[in-house]
Amino acid sequence: MSEKKNIKKKDKDFLWHPFTKIDKDYDPIVITKAKDDILIDIDGKKYIDLISSWWVNIHGHCRKEIVQSISMQSEKLEQVLFADFTHSPAVNLAEKLISILPSNLSRVFYSDNGSTAVEIAMKVAIQYWYNLGKKKKKFVSMSGGYHGDTFGAMSVGYSSGFYKPFKDFISESIFIPFPDNWDGKNDLEKEEIRSLNTVDEVLSKNQEDIAAVIFEPLIQGAGGMKVCRKEFFDSMLKKFRDAGVIIIFDEVMTGFGRTGKMFAADYLKNKPDIMCLAKSMTGGYIPLAATIFSEKIHNEFLGGDIKKSFLHGHSFSANPIACSAALTSINLFNKENTLKKISIISEIHKEFIHKLRNNCNVSKTRILGSIAAFDFNKISKDYGSSDTQKIKKKFLENGLLLRPLGNTIYLMPPYCIKEETLKECYKKIIDILM
Repeated sequence: MSEKKNIKKKDKDFLWHPFTKIDKDYDPIVITKAKDDILIDIDGKKYIDLISSWWVNIHGHCRKEIVQSISMQSEKLEQVLFADFTHSPAVNLAEKLISILPSNLSRVFYSDNGSTAVEIAMKVAIQYWYNLGKKKKKFVSMSGGYHGDTFGAMSVGYSSGFYKPFKDFISESIFIPFPDNWDGKNDLEKEEIRSLNTVDEVLSKNQEDIAAVIFEPLIQGAGGMKVCRKEFFDSMLKKFRDAGVIIIFDEVMTGFGRTGKMFAADYLKNKPDIMCLAKSMTGGYIPLAATIFSEKIHNEFLGGDIKKSFLHGHSFSANPIACSAALTSINLFNKENTLKKISIISEIHKEFIHKLRNNCNVSKTRILGSIAAFDFNKISKDYGSSDTQKIKKKFLENGLLLRPLGNTIYLMPPYCIKEETLKECYKKIIDILM
């Protein structure tokens, strides 16, 4: 039996893959190595990683700086419990994060993935009010939003459509309409007004019961790469801010340059009280997440009574190797003027999205920073539909890693992608869709 057949047989015998329809036709591609924006399978075929391997590899694969930082740290300290102990990678990363985040955020709590970062934010919001002698248990989020797959995260992302089997087991949340925008949309202002009116209604009925609101700022990821105007978002945030409601930003996807600024919060006047980070935090090399809090929230957990503390933790919280990788990844932004690279990617998106709109059966084009998305009207809107699988397979046959969300096709390439490479990818996409 060949090595490839052996790996695939063992995969089918022993593994269970996420977000994957498993049937007799399931045939995974065996990836053996990667470099920059390229994935290479066991047969030597190359694929351009146009979604940064689920949005994590922002600088590309196998960057020597990050690899070296992982190697060096692993020789000194690979892991230590983060209760009663500390270490320089965790301290230095926290200091770096606080220096680039909105100025009102000052306390870093580490975990290991986006869902746990969100769970921590939600639990802290509830306990914050509890420590103040108030019982608040409701959360507000936006329709179509996605915040992870653990139970708290599912409750504020239920409207995304992924969680029907768990409906009876998750807490009921309040959802505000998301007025998504795209090139040429005409009735956006009416939708924004409707959404803002819904906020007023929600606050008039539930203000005393709301523990927090949680939003993906400016763009929803797994919900279909839907974009809203920053002016609307700021107006909505102001209403909650004026009402004294805790604001949580889920920047698991949007953080670290994806929107064209270091964080989506940088576009907005109204800042969050809590921010969740993960995915690309380490450049995609090792799992790591952080939930960052304002000093006002942190202060309500101080004191001599252990019951007032936040009794939550993870075995690999603040893993030294992961923290070292994250610090190196962040430092690459200054070293390589990464935000300038992102602006170039955005300009290429604009050039070719226009061509797609004119030559293919494409609608609802939208761009934000390094993210471009459009709806392909020839395939079903249903997630994982057979025609979605067919178009994904066609992309792969042409050496393009793209993973449509229903009929939404999006590009989120690593920042290292060369201009000519991205242009050639767009030409292939146009040929495939025409």
